[in-house]
Amino acid sequence: MEKNRIGIFGGTFDPPHVGHLILAAEARDQLKLDCTIWVLTPNPPHKQGKEISSLEHRLNMVELAISEDDGFALSRVDIDRPGPHYAVDMAHILRETYGDKELIYLMGGDSLDDLPKWYKTKEFLSVLDGIGVMRRPGDDIDLSELYTALPELKDKLNFVTAPLLEISAEQIRRRARQNRAYRYYVLPKIYEYIREHQIYQD
Repeated sequence: MEKNRIGIFGGTFDPPHVGHLILAAEARDQLKLDCTIWVLTPNPPHKQGKEISSLEHRLNMVELAISEDDGFALSRVDIDRPGPHYAVDMAHILRETYGDKELIYLMGGDSLDDLPKWYKTKEFLSVLDGIGVMRRPGDDIDLSELYTALPELKDKLNFVTAPLLEISAEQIRRRARQNRAYRYYVLPKIYEYIREHQIYQD
């Protein structure tokens, strides 16, 4: 029997926006994933010193964002353990949780470029069955350099063709602070939540 394929979609999701949802849905479709778990990272090591919204608000927004899609689920793998939250530790815990199911870690092209610099990268790759990279049109990734640094990556790499979406969480936060339009960058219930709790207001 074929293993169930599970996508792992991690991030700070501050806030989760329509770009996140579209990319996660494209990855699920193109990589034939049975389920995609959203891993909310409370305090990622690479964002130390940067202001991040409270975990409570980000958790509530992710739950709102994925509530109507049975193919998405929220994982508390990083929420319920102390930091620092490295991807390799998260991968080990999910491997123990899901046993022999196929685990496909989803990332963007920029993260793929930085992958050799991640903490215990080779160990991280050894735990996973695949890496799904959501590639933007026209991006330039030097695969030969990556394969030289990480030979084991070659057999695990899958590309997902993603639409070009010039939407970022940082852009949404900035627009909210400046009272500029961002209503259609997020789901209506996320928009109402941000306004009700004035999350990004100074």
